[in-house]
Amino acid sequence: QVQLVESGGGLVQAGGSLRLSCAASGRIASTSGMAWFRQAPGKERELVAAFSWSTGNTYYANSVKGRFTISRDNAKNTVYLQMNSLKPEDTAVYYCVAGAPSENYFRDAGVWDYWGQGTQVTVSS
Repeated sequence: QVQLVESGGGLVQAGGSLRLSCAASGRIASTSGMAWFRQAPGKERELVAAFSWSTGNTYYANSVKGRFTISRDNAKNTVYLQMNSLKPEDTAVYYCVAGAPSENYFRDAGVWDYWGQGTQVTVSS
């Protein structure tokens, strides 16, 4: 099992920044990657950013490219999502996830094994 605990959400004005953190514990070695998903009211969960432990490759949704950065601190088993130039449409609950998804299906929320509790990000206009 892998446990994930997110922090760092909150209320920010449009154009502002937030940094989300995700502390991982447990059988992290059983995972091949971590990612951040988000879910806005009335919408499906969407993949925001992801990275692979093995290859170091990263992925960003088109809607956040150039504004969000995913990174990790291996010593602390912590993953971060730096969010800059935030927009009202970024408002959502953000979830940290971990697992071993295949390369072709990692955008699908259903293939990730472990989920954090979620943290609310609200961007006011």
